[in-house]
Amino acid sequence: MLVLVICLSIQNLKAQLPPSFGPPENYQVTEDSRSRKYLSPQQIFWKSTEEDTYIENPSHLLGPNIGQAILTNQQDFCRLRSSEDQMPGILLDFGINLHGGIQLVTGMMQDKEPVKIRVRFGESVSEAMSEIDTVNGATNDHAMRDFVIPLPWLGKIEVGNSGFRYVRIDLVEPNRELIIKEANAIFVYRDIPYIGSFKSSDERLNSIWDVGAYTVHLNMQEYLWDGIKRDRLVWVGDMHPEVSTINAVFGYNEVVPKSLDLIRDITPMPQWMNGISTYSMWWVIIHRDWYLQHGDLEYLREQKAYLTELLSHMSSRVEGNRENLDGTRFLDWPSSENREAVHAGLQAMLLWAFEAAAEIFGYLDEDEQVNIANEMARELKTYQPDAAGNKQAAALMALTGLMDAEKANKEILTKGGVKGFSTFYGYYMLEAMAKAGNHKLAMDYIKEYWGGMLDLGATTFWEDFDIEWMENAGRIDEFVPDDKVDVHASYGGYSYEKLRHNLSHGWASGPTAWLSSHVLGVKVKSPGGKEFLVSPHLGNLEWVEGSYPTSEGPIHIRHEKMQDGSIQSKIEAPPGIQVKLAENRD
Repeated sequence: MLVLVICLSIQNLKAQLPPSFGPPENYQVTEDSRSRKYLSPQQIFWKSTEEDTYIENPSHLLGPNIGQAILTNQQDFCRLRSSEDQMPGILLDFGINLHGGIQLVTGMMQDKEPVKIRVRFGESVSEAMSEIDTVNGATNDHAMRDFVIPLPWLGKIEVGNSGFRYVRIDLVEPNRELIIKEANAIFVYRDIPYIGSFKSSDERLNSIWDVGAYTVHLNMQEYLWDGIKRDRLVWVGDMHPEVSTINAVFGYNEVVPKSLDLIRDITPMPQWMNGISTYSMWWVIIHRDWYLQHGDLEYLREQKAYLTELLSHMSSRVEGNRENLDGTRFLDWPSSENREAVHAGLQAMLLWAFEAAAEIFGYLDEDEQVNIANEMARELKTYQPDAAGNKQAAALMALTGLMDAEKANKEILTKGGVKGFSTFYGYYMLEAMAKAGNHKLAMDYIKEYWGGMLDLGATTFWEDFDIEWMENAGRIDEFVPDDKVDVHASYGGYSYEKLRHNLSHGWASGPTAWLSSHVLGVKVKSPGGKEFLVSPHLGNLEWVEGSYPTSEGPIHIRHEKMQDGSIQSKIEAPPGIQVKLAENRD
């Protein structure tokens, strides 16, 4: 009888549930497109004391991990014990910058009351060891990276949602014991293949390509972010280098149109995206590039109404043949105080955006809008502003034809070497140098500038970097000696002052896209990504090989320099993809 009652109860319960046993149909449901993996620390980087009385068996946390509490306290579990005057702490190093949080699995403490701990995430050793104060710039902006939480007796808790390599854990109450079975990083990311690749006879260039690809990969979260620690937002200007890298590494990914649509939908006309006039222009340019690469005409048509209004708005900000843009007048932070250079850069950006808009409206068979965009571009070309010696402005002017590329390269871009480079606009400086035919020096600059971050311990590229920071600098993956400069805690300005500075920022990935485009030499030649031109520039490299994503599968390429200096190339393309090898190869 009891069995029958239980069976009837189960049947009644099932009758009240939806057939899928999921939430009711009227619920708003969002599926996470990301994956989660749990990573053990690579090392215990630091302990507050060497005394076993306070810290015992920390190396147990190095794995293996199963993410499950168990009913036995093994002797080798990690134990932290506090006293009236000792609050022990440990610093975990996960070996590489990650996005996510931390999973803590506890044992059976004698006292079953929750144990409070302080958790600190850091992209550098200095950040993980810092206090939130006004001295070194550490903050909880956008993501909580320094907080106190209670841990359960014999249980598991998952906390944190930030960018980090290091996690510091401290007891905060006297006379408590904490038994930790596991402390695992929760790695949250899109589980997608690296279709594009780049290898050459120069290992430093190879590492830079890989780090740029990984930096963007970390920022491909629910949307395409600028940084995994801060701001974790969709900034359209930041997206342009990121999308260039995505095209070269991952091919099509829904995070790009999803992010472009988000910023469009929250920016009613006549507002500028992110409040910055150039960022609306980047939106136009990204759409042009995305269509060339992927050829989704239906998606492009969805942009027509907004793009038509934006074209009118951009046109209204031209007086005679000069830009008169309102909103925030911004190229990138290091150039922001040079008003003359900003004006020159805005003139070039507006020209670039009009030319991209003309292409898009051409694909949409909107002749009237094509004519308007072309006419505005022609007007802007009749005025040549002064780059004021600024590399950002000179790069944009060279790329849009407002300044001769060889002149820009000789007189501005290469003056002082990589001094004046920035992680965002460094990409366009490299592009302008390539337009001037200066590929070899551009590769040297990549190795010096982006390689400088690697020399300081970076595993991802930073929001900003000045080559002068290298002088007497300590590494970010070490405790900085007293006679060295703490780069993360000392430098940076504007929105990235000191420890607030992102050490994983997607706009810094430009060399990855540039190396695929100019050294491996792959460029899309017609809308839809079906026709490509391969024009390699090896400089001092003996060989380069790699792959490039297309809608039909990757193109595989190898270039090898012969004894007579000529380049021998081997290309394998999937069916449906046409590849032409350029005659001029160096």
